[in-house]
Amino acid sequence: MQHRITGTTMPVLEFLLEPGDCVISEAGELSWMSSSIQMTTHTQFGGGGGLFGILKRVAGGGSLFMTEYRPIGAPGEIAFATRVPGHILPIEVQPGYDYMIHRHGFLCATPQIQISVGFQQSLGAGIFGGDGFLLQKVSGQGIAWIELSGETVVRDLRPGETLRVHPGHVGAFQASVGFQITTVPGIKNMIFGGDGIFLAALTGPGRVWLQTLPIARLAHKIMEYMPREQARQTTEAGVVGGIVGSILDGMR
Repeated sequence: MQHRITGTTMPVLEFLLEPGDCVISEAGELSWMSSSIQMTTHTQFGGGGGLFGILKRVAGGGSLFMTEYRPIGAPGEIAFATRVPGHILPIEVQPGYDYMIHRHGFLCATPQIQISVGFQQSLGAGIFGGDGFLLQKVSGQGIAWIELSGETVVRDLRPGETLRVHPGHVGAFQASVGFQITTVPGIKNMIFGGDGIFLAALTGPGRVWLQTLPIARLAHKIMEYMPREQARQTTEAGVVGGIVGSILDGMR
């Protein structure tokens, strides 16, 4: 199996598959493929958690289905493109060396890779699309390709070293890194600080990949070009509801 990544702003991951090779992805990720490629879509029960784990992924915005792509009778080409400007990164996964990636980060992988929910926490209505914050866990053995939006910044954290990050900028990190969601201290900071209510605390040891263009922020900027009344109502309902709801949750 050969692969290459082309393009910079909107990269494309292309594979040349020989008979016997296989690539898997969530349903709906395909960009194009040659006629010798056979698709097989099925429900994914791998990744731990069984049916309950799959339902958690669906509730968090993930897909219930995975698709296998195999060339039949002759080599074949298949490609996966990014959905927003960013980068495609390969990560090598082995037993005991898992990764956590942001909810939309999984692009495709070799067959022995498993995807499950690694972290899920409600952050209040209107935050991150009202679905809370979710990380996918990539485990198994093989290579997975992940998609990070914007530019990519890499940090290697020493044991006990903590980096506090806006949750939307968390792209991926090794499972050896400790992770928790914390609130910004002080009511005034929450409401008037302009940096959001929550921060992600990542504690080493391990490598962290940060992304500079969170999808939620991109959507917020696009909203500025929507019809003014619709944008105002959507923003008020989401942001104000998220702030008030989250503050009240934190006081319980």
